Amino acid sequence: MRKRTLISSAVAVTAAGAITIAGTVVAQAQETGSDALAAAIDAILHDKRLTDSQAGVVVADANTGEVLYDRNGDKRGNPGSNEKLFTTAAALEALGEDFTYVTEVSGDRPVDGVVAGDLYVRGSGDPTLLEADYDQLAADLAARDISTIDGDLVADDTAFDAVRSGVAWPWEDLQFTYGSEISALTVASGTDYNAGSVRFEVKPGAAAGDPAVITTIPKTDYVEIVNTATTGTSTNISVNRARNENTVYISGTVKAGTNGTFATRAVIDPTRLAADVFADSLEEAGIDLTGELRFGETTPQGGETLATHTSAPLSELTADILKPSNASMTEALFKTLGYHATGLGTAASGKAAVYAALTKYGVDNGPIRLADGAGISRHDLVMASTLTDLLVGAKTAPWFSTWYGALPVACEDGTLASRMCGTPAASNVHAKTGSLTSVSALSGYVTDADGRELVFSVVINDFLWSTVKDIEDKIAVAVASHSAETTEAEISTFSSEIDTPDFAELEAEAEEIPAEGEMPVSLECTWYEPAIC
Repeated sequence: MRKRTLISSAVAVTAAGAITIAGTVVAQAQETGSDALAAAIDAILHDKRLTDSQAGVVVADANTGEVLYDRNGDKRGNPGSNEKLFTTAAALEALGEDFTYVTEVSGDRPVDGVVAGDLYVRGSGDPTLLEADYDQLAADLAARDISTIDGDLVADDTAFDAVRSGVAWPWEDLQFTYGSEISALTVASGTDYNAGSVRFEVKPGAAAGDPAVITTIPKTDYVEIVNTATTGTSTNISVNRARNENTVYISGTVKAGTNGTFATRAVIDPTRLAADVFADSLEEAGIDLTGELRFGETTPQGGETLATHTSAPLSELTADILKPSNASMTEALFKTLGYHATGLGTAASGKAAVYAALTKYGVDNGPIRLADGAGISRHDLVMASTLTDLLVGAKTAPWFSTWYGALPVACEDGTLASRMCGTPAASNVHAKTGSLTSVSALSGYVTDADGRELVFSVVINDFLWSTVKDIEDKIAVAVASHSAETTEAEISTFSSEIDTPDFAELEAEAEEIPAEGEMPVSLECTWYEPAIC
């Protein structure tokens, strides 16, 4: 569509693009509608950071699937955490919004306060179990007048396989929360539900030069702490877990008179961490465990269920996953899908379950590859067009409102809390972010200036700069400001409200190699501690 503009000035070429010759005004045609949107997005993508990189962008009608813009939409790229869209949608479809995880404690019926034999705690994959939940399980046993377990405590994590990490997860990520090991029986380090990890709180001592004071959440001695940090005039703390053992080195200084700082690190074998925490809970509840801890054994049939813990429903957990881009919860959900489909939670059974659940919503799994559930694997390959197919198809699902409500909202919450503020996209764009080194993505929903519901997907790979998030934001703003009558110039005016970072600074950041214990730049903003959203 084109809009005719009459200009009365007799200048040679006006800023609006009108041409005047010897005082005669020549009307200059300006593209509007989808043509203007295409021109505006093309201009945004003409950014030197994308030279020799790959960018797939698709914009479509959310209700009909009509494509308004497609640039390399059928080219595969790594989606980063956009992959969580597939896992959560499949879980809502296959498991249902009311699905809950149940953790059971079982053994022989107690006689005179004694459980004669082993006590089993069976995990079903719940990544939200906290130290307080294990305390409650122990309290529930004590409420049944159980005082002694005359046997071992057996941690049953056999709902999932013994493969703890995803395919092609970078080794340098494995100590961080987004690379934490996957177990059907685990414990999280707080209400942000980073499963299989321990939070280290570092507080100043009483006086300058005193050792820093270290506490952990959950309370545990499963991890060995080597603390050389001291109290000083500033806070600069390094927390680094050894690659092949549960030894955490804490060094640097923490400023006197402050509340200190914290860092969370994943542990090796989270099942053992969970068992250690539960054993401590039993002791604190006054229950004597006469035996040892055992792991990886199936709970025998015929025992009596002595206590249970039930998680929040999936309808609530979906937001806990998508808004902060929680990887450990997503990986647990991925294997949970496989467990409920086949009886064993593996990456392969989880992938098959995702594919099976989403076919009815127009997702063609032939051209894509999901190697894990959260998008950490470098083997993940997805097309922008597949993401928009999912976004369009999901609108017909009975669980759509839950899924849509769980997405981050621009300038409001989650990983979009500080993005696109003061633009037509603010409080309008509901989308999932994706962030790895040289990988960035943004896919979701937006209502344009005509009130038309649209979907969009931006998947960018192979860039050498530290970030291209502003490019994604400019595209989202362009889509939000689009209408049947809006010109390219008008759309570009709105998109220009997104600041372009300093290129020299971005280039310098991209050249930096993280030290041991430091996360790379340009990951999900909620993965840093404290969050930088």
